[in-house]
Amino acid sequence: MGNQLEIRHLKYFLAVAEELHYRKAAERLYISQPGLSRQIKQMEEDLQLQLFSRNNRKVELTKAGAYLKTEIVRNLKNLDNIIEHAKLLHDGVEGNLKMGYVGSAMQKIIPNLLLKLKEVYPNTVFSLNEMSNQKQIEALLAEDIDIGFVRLDRVPERIAIKPILIENFCLVLPKAHPIEENSFSSIKQLENDSFILFDPNYSISYYEKVMRIFDDAGFSPTVTHNTIHAGSIYKLVENNFGVSIVPRSLQVEHIKGVKFIELKQVPHKTTLSFVWNKDNRNPILKQFLKNIINKM
Repeated sequence: MGNQLEIRHLKYFLAVAEELHYRKAAERLYISQPGLSRQIKQMEEDLQLQLFSRNNRKVELTKAGAYLKTEIVRNLKNLDNIIEHAKLLHDGVEGNLKMGYVGSAMQKIIPNLLLKLKEVYPNTVFSLNEMSNQKQIEALLAEDIDIGFVRLDRVPERIAIKPILIENFCLVLPKAHPIEENSFSSIKQLENDSFILFDPNYSISYYEKVMRIFDDAGFSPTVTHNTIHAGSIYKLVENNFGVSIVPRSLQVEHIKGVKFIELKQVPHKTTLSFVWNKDNRNPILKQFLKNIINKM
């Protein structure tokens, strides 16, 4: 790379590469369009590469440009993380571990983990963000979070996955529902009930596992509501809008108007897994993997 190229030139390039439109990129960068065009032209000359093909007012990345875009995004993210970590060290903080999680992990897994982390890493900041499974994977790939807790069977190659909790499902019924734990024998008994389930977009693999429970029972459920929050499910069940199936870790005893029946005889289980990006260079993540996760 030529000596005259600076980080700002890379950011100019990324703006055009993402917008594929010089005027929009210039507006985003708060610079003039002719000025941006000159910067990109100078960058191409310094690198001796054609980064964009331009015809009929259409801007497209060349193969070299597309490759450069991917690598610059990744390395600028690493640079941002390095600078952020340096600032934390300057302030007397060892680092920041950013976590994503599905709601069911907050019942026991996350609180217990935080207690252990605070004991082992008292000078580290831990940031929490409840996210859907897919959003966590996207955030891990972008290195917007360092670790995640998901209910997924498959993840991209760059993501490592470690199962930490395999558990039964539970029925969620209104308190006044005629079926009790001692009278329950099969999910088939609920064939005529309406079901409130987690949205398949939250995790398609989780949704398919729940559907296999119904397949084994020989009926297709009437699903009247989909949601991504357990609290919404419980409120709907409590008000007699239907019944539900959730992971056992979401069983909460103190919710009035709702009762749970663990599906102990159902062979299908749900797995909560810990995930992280193999390429993430956050020093705290490396310590976390070595001292905490490997012992879980």
